[in-house]
Amino acid sequence: MTDAGTFCPRCGDAIDADDGEGVTRRERSLCDACYFEDFEFVDAPERIEVMVCARCGAVHRGNRWVDVDADDYTDVAIEEVSEALAVHVEAEDVDWEVRPEQVDQNTIRMHCLFSGVVRGEVQTEEVVVPVKVSRQTCKRCGRIAGDSFASIVQVRAVGRDPTSEETERATELAHQIVADMEETGDRNAFVTDVSEAESGIDLKLSTNKIGLKLARKLIEEFGGSFEDHEKLVTEDEDGNEVYRVTYAVRLPEFKPGDVIDLADDDGGPVLVRSVHGNLKGVRVTTGEPYEASYEEGDAPDARKLGTVEDATDATVVTVEDDNAVQILDPETYESKTVPRPDYVDADASTVPALKSRAGLHVLPEA
Repeated sequence: MTDAGTFCPRCGDAIDADDGEGVTRRERSLCDACYFEDFEFVDAPERIEVMVCARCGAVHRGNRWVDVDADDYTDVAIEEVSEALAVHVEAEDVDWEVRPEQVDQNTIRMHCLFSGVVRGEVQTEEVVVPVKVSRQTCKRCGRIAGDSFASIVQVRAVGRDPTSEETERATELAHQIVADMEETGDRNAFVTDVSEAESGIDLKLSTNKIGLKLARKLIEEFGGSFEDHEKLVTEDEDGNEVYRVTYAVRLPEFKPGDVIDLADDDGGPVLVRSVHGNLKGVRVTTGEPYEASYEEGDAPDARKLGTVEDATDATVVTVEDDNAVQILDPETYESKTVPRPDYVDADASTVPALKSRAGLHVLPEA
């Protein structure tokens, strides 16, 4: 009796029980001719749409925007087509290649050539998939365009205006923090605005996290302190309260390089070296170190006499002894005896000297 399973149920032709390739009749109920009549080697969509942000170039994938850092979208189109195409499960030794054809600015025609082995026979197929690039605005760029921000960092200084170096550094740090967060995939990080304000600058930032990081870095680098103030601005779509935080940064009154005259202190002016924690420096009369008390912190009672930038070279006439040196006044060129701090080299021919209301003092070499 003939086994009915050895005949093709569609055309009635006999089918070998085993074709020599290890495929049994149970795995091939149809003969090869009938099987390949309905066979689809490649399953491809009629077209693919790639949504990109017209402002930053990010690509929308799934339910989120992804930065791709691409000059054009050919590679993006190839990747999208690769994910969308499917090869028949029975195909073996599959090879394929893609030839992109740029039709216009927004259309790329992808020519995809496939080859593989099915039932011992080599199959080839070419499919053409048009990729349409549509341009929209991502959520991040929409927020930037709408001047959205969640925190403000106000950079001010006690008893003075912040220097240009301090404000420029604050701006640089803000962009650096944002860049570091973007590298981790955080697309919610951006600097909304940097603007001059009375006695300082204001930086509007997209998240409270960036504002807190910036405030801490400024204090870490320049000293001083900051306070934060929350303000309820709205509720999100889930009914959660949304707060905007202002970080008020106060840089110290004195900064490294300042020469100050301490009140109720007859030890001589101090060249400021550090204002982290409490003010530290060196006496310009003796060269001895100075450190403000814990209570005084970075703001001892003092007046500013000048900075190291204000010093000019003065000619050394003679070193009188360990405590005194005779130099020419840089303004009047008169010979004057001034205190000799221990950092003055006995063989020096010139020294940087600062003339102020407190007198003429020799500063350390830069």
